[in-house]
Amino acid sequence: MANVPSAEKRNRQRIRRRQRNLTHLTRVRTLIKRVRAELVTGEGKAAEALKSAVKMIDKAAQKGVLKRETASRKISRLTKAVAQATK
Repeated sequence: MANVPSAEKRNRQRIRRRQRNLTHLTRVRTLIKRVRAELVTGEGKAAEALKSAVKMIDKAAQKGVLKRETASRKISRLTKAVAQATK
């Protein structure tokens, strides 16, 4: 445990930051799952789900929740899967 006031503050900041990051990460994962589910059902709503997923992935990358390369890879793979499914 932290004994120094500055260490206690850093710990509080760490907890708040982690909670915020987990919220964004959970949203990203949920939207990715929605895109994948739309691909399986084949109802044609995958493009709409992809649009919202890409937006959230980009936002997470801007905030530093995801690395730029990871975000790019996820977007690329999702876009490729949707394009292949719509053929």
